[in-house]
Order: sequence, then structure tokens, then C-alpha cells
Amino acid sequence: MKRIGIDVGGTNTDAVLVENERVIDAIKTATTEDVTSGVTAALDGLLKRTAGAPGLDAVMIGTTHFTNAVVQRRDLKPVAAVRIGLPAGASLEPFIDWPEDLCEAVRGAWFMIEGGHEYDGRPIVPFDKAGMRDAAAKIRDQGLTSVAVTAVFSPLTAECELEAAAILRETIPGVSVTMSHTLGRIGLLERENVTGLNACLIDLGRRTTGAFREALRRAGIAAPFYLTQNDGTVMLAEVAADNPVYSFASGPTNSMRGAAFLSKMGDAMVVDVGGTTSDIGCLVHGFPREANNVVEIGGVRTLFRMPDLLSLGLGGGTMVTRDPLTVGPRSVGYRLLQEGLVFGGATLTTTDVAVAAGLIDIGDRGRVKHLDKAFVGACIARAHAIIAEGVDRMKTDAAPVPLIAVGGGAFLVPERIDGVSEVVQVEHRAVANAVGAAIAQVSGEVDQIFSGLTRDAALAEAQKLAEQKAARAGADPRTLKVVEVEDLPLAYLPGNSLRVRVRVVGDIAA
Repeated sequence: MKRIGIDVGGTNTDAVLVENERVIDAIKTATTEDVTSGVTAALDGLLKRTAGAPGLDAVMIGTTHFTNAVVQRRDLKPVAAVRIGLPAGASLEPFIDWPEDLCEAVRGAWFMIEGGHEYDGRPIVPFDKAGMRDAAAKIRDQGLTSVAVTAVFSPLTAECELEAAAILRETIPGVSVTMSHTLGRIGLLERENVTGLNACLIDLGRRTTGAFREALRRAGIAAPFYLTQNDGTVMLAEVAADNPVYSFASGPTNSMRGAAFLSKMGDAMVVDVGGTTSDIGCLVHGFPREANNVVEIGGVRTLFRMPDLLSLGLGGGTMVTRDPLTVGPRSVGYRLLQEGLVFGGATLTTTDVAVAAGLIDIGDRGRVKHLDKAFVGACIARAHAIIAEGVDRMKTDAAPVPLIAVGGGAFLVPERIDGVSEVVQVEHRAVANAVGAAIAQVSGEVDQIFSGLTRDAALAEAQKLAEQKAARAGADPRTLKVVEVEDLPLAYLPGNSLRVRVRVVGDIAA
């Protein structure tokens, strides 16, 4: 199978061609401000070097578009939030804990509707369909076309959210509806928050995938197009466009999957040193360990599928000052090739220091020969200390573990770290993120509560639902296998209630 993988980072956009588990060629270009043109440049460069990559089976793209939009408060669509849970759940309104500037950009309107369910599946009160129709009419009259619907305990039963979505689609032509049970977990506010983020990004998701698809068309590529997700897998672009939040943190996740592929190691720690940040995570059976706690995105508390990562302000473009000595966290980012000393610029970066120390040979070494050895040594020691401290924070026990170093700034990783059995530097490590995108599989995940079923029946039902999700996302049903199963009996619920989480992965369908 022949695939192209593309990953957009804060500094570089990388592209690789992989055929039958072998990296054929790779290219690294500067990320552009609009992101899309950087992807086009990387794709054009790779195709020229590989004679157009005939027989291409798929293209996988990882993008920072959606994360950047939230962080930078741009390209966001006003959203109507509908919470179904009255008379309970009325004390804290939707968007209550969002940063004020983000709230101003996104909050179009919000409505409280009677309905929702108890923790044991019983209705709190009957769903107020008349109230929902009234809310839908007001949303239509205000010109809002993206709606986030959240019902109390909808991961247990999605009945109210599905009815609300049907009313909204019937009332508002062309409306986009995001339902919380498809994204989040138990925890009303955090689930509502991620639903709102997804709703405000749907238009951007559709525009972005459309732009990428046009770039592929111009390049003469007719192969299926996928977007990478933050669990190390991919989703058909048309499906991913409606679920942009699943692309949050997909870049570091791609790097971790690429590290596992290039090193042939399934269980290890990974440090991905890019141009702007270093991301540290842990591989479990070849996939990133998931975070089990609240994750903040752009200042918004969320609780949904995210990798367990520690991001540090250290990369190849990190700025260095002399008096006092500081290394980061500010970075020149994608301007490294214009602003770094060895490239003719005037800003001292960690790349310049690494060239002076002899760790890498890039640019014009003569432009950093004036840096004294003591200063260079102190800078490198500081960078090593930042990485070592981050690795120690992410370890879950005292036993030594291997550490795989990837990313364009992997030269900043020390050869020895306390608590690390070995530091592994792999071939093609500078483009591990794009490799991870190229080799990605398709996944389906279910995390919900089942009542009135035996444990075996609940696990079987969860697996069936996860397999259906994977097939809709573009997986070949014949290749699906279970990679993760968790079940937790809920003693405070009646009827043998069990919370089950199942994840399956499979190869992309031909």
C-alpha cells in the first residue's frame, strides 16, 4: 500500500511517501501563516521528487488549523447552545466558565429546556418538545446556523438529544447540529464545552477539508483523503469535517505513532522536539496513552478523548537570551529560516547554539563562532534539564524505560537521562509526525453506560457500536480488532449498570 502523510506543525510542514512499511522519500517545508499553502508546497515538492507517486492509495493530513483557531480566537462561528435538563442543571448557564474573549466570539444564544435523564436512565421530566420548537424558531430568527445540544446524562441515553436535533433540522434549513453524546463523557459542563467548541469549528472544518481536497485535485491525486485524529488514527475527511475537535493535539499523536513505527517499539516514552515546543507522552501497545482527566483547550475545560501529553516551551526555534541566561519559552516558530543566526537572521535560537556546540551541521557555522564555549555549554545544559524534568514528570513508576527522540529538534535530547534505560534516535526522526500520519489506521470508540445487560452482553454491544463507528469513518470491517477495553461496574446504579469503553482499529478500506 502506498500513502502520503502530511503533518502541519507550528514551524514546519512535513510530507512523506510510505510504501509497504518503508519510507520512500520525505520533505520538510516551512509552515505558512494560512497553513493550507504550506501543505500545497510540501505536497508539490514531494510529488516532484517521487515522479508524481503513481498508484497512490490514500493521503493523510494532520493539521493545526482547528487548535490554532481556538487559541487565536479566529475563524470561529457563533453558536446557539441548547441544554436539556430543567428543572435540574439551571444554576450554571452554558459558556459560564469560558474565557471572556472566546465567549464573545462564540456565544450566539443559549436555551434551557425541560428533559434529560437521571443517572439510572429514568427521565427527569418529559422532554419539552414545544419548548424545543420555540427555541429552534428563535435560533432561526437570529440567523444562527450552528447548534450545540447537550442533555443531562446523554451518554447513558441520547433520546433527548436526538429528538432535539430532529426538531432543529426540521425548523432551520441547513443547520449544523453537534450532539454531546457523540463527543464527550460523563460530566455535564465539560461535555457541553467540547460540544460548543466543535459547533463553532464546523464551518472551518468544512472549508479546510475543501481546501485540502482542492489542493489534491490540482496535484492530480484522486486517492481517498483522511484527516488524522488525536488517538493516532485517521477519519475520512468528510466525516472528520463535522468533528474537528478530534484533530486537537493530533500533531504530537502522529509523532508518537511515527516513533513506534520507526523504532518498532510498542511500549516506550516519546519526546517530540519540534520548532516551537517539545511534547512528551507515553506509548502503550503502540498508541498514545489517553488522558483521564479534564483537559483545557484555549482556556476551556473539556472532558473527551485526548492524549496524555506534557508540552514544554522548547524547540529548534526557541529564543535564547544572554543576561540573564534564558532558554524559551518564546520561539521564532516558522520564521526560524529567516531569523536564526545561522540562516542570516539576528535572533539567537537553540538551533544556533546546537550548531555552535557541534550537535548539528546546518546553515552557516561561521555566524555563531563568536559564541563562547561556556555560554554554549550552559544553554545546552539548560535544554537538557528541561527535557529530563519533563520526562520525569510523565513517568508513572520508577523503573527505567526507553525514550524515543523524534522531531526536527531531536538534537536537543541528551544521550543519557536519569530513569531512562536508553535514548533511541531513529532514522527519519525529523519527519516522524508525517510518518505517523501515513501509517495511521481507522478507529472507532464507544464510552457509555449500559444497564440491564450482563457484563459479556454489555462488552459485546459496546464492541459492535465501536465497529460500526469505525466502518463509518472509513475502516475495512474485515480488519477490525479490539485494542482497548475498560469496564467499570457502577454500584450506585440499579440493573447491573456498567460503564464500558471499547476502542477498535482497522486498516483503511480499499
